Parts: sequence; C-alpha cells; structure tokens
Amino acid sequence: MAEITRFSISIEQELAARLDRLTREKGYTNRSEFVRDLVRDALVEEEWERNEVALGTITLVYEHNRRQLSDKLTGLQHDHHHLILATTHVHLDHDLCAEAIIVKGRAAKIRELSDLLRKQGGVLHGGLTMSSIGKEIR
Repeated sequence: MAEITRFSISIEQELAARLDRLTREKGYTNRSEFVRDLVRDALVEEEWERNEVALGTITLVYEHNRRQLSDKLTGLQHDHHHLILATTHVHLDHDLCAEAIIVKGRAAKIRELSDLLRKQGGVLHGGLTMSSIGKEIR
C-alpha cells in the first residue's frame, strides 16, 4: 500500500458543509476518499490536455437501418483499428443500436475518432468518456 501523507486545508465553513454534503450524496465514507478522486479526475484531465496515451470509451446510439450507416461506422473503426481495444454492440429495439468502443492511444487521436463517429448521419448521440491508463494516477 502507498505511503499516506496527511495535510490540512482551510476553506470557508459553507464550502466545507457543501463538501460534506457532496461526500455523503456520492456515497463516500469520508472526505479523504472524495478528495482523492477529485485529484485523480484532475490528473486524468491533465493527461488528456497534454495529449498523453490515454484510455477512453466512445458510446454511440444510432439508427441501424439508416442507409449505409453501419458500414460507415465499421469502416471508420477499421481505419482506426490501432486505437480500438474492444467494441460491444447491442440492439436497443427494432430500430436503434448502441455501441461502446473502448479505445487506447494519444488523447487527440481518440477525440478525432470520437468526433468522426459522432457526426455521421443517423447517429443520435455520441459521448466520449475520458480515462487514464493508470500510470500517472497511482
């Protein structure tokens, strides 16, 4: 286990009350756990800003019977196969599908792929969840 460092901070009483409320609402047992996750979130954002090798998930919801859309999405994924670790495809109903695409690579390349996929006609929604490969957030 990593060595623990204790430190104190000074914040306004009202802000401390809000911190405690958020800590409870998000299900954390104490402030330290909540603050650790906030710091890690900031470190992940920094990795993406520096265009480091990162991990992400691209989620798409689309109309599967839109003319040639499935072929376009598959083609774009093949064009960027070096970024894609795995893809999960699910049928939401008769007309709608969803895909979750797990990607790893330079942050800018992941964003580029996400943008390419999301802007295809028939894609109703697309989202990019940014994460880290973990080396910098331990």
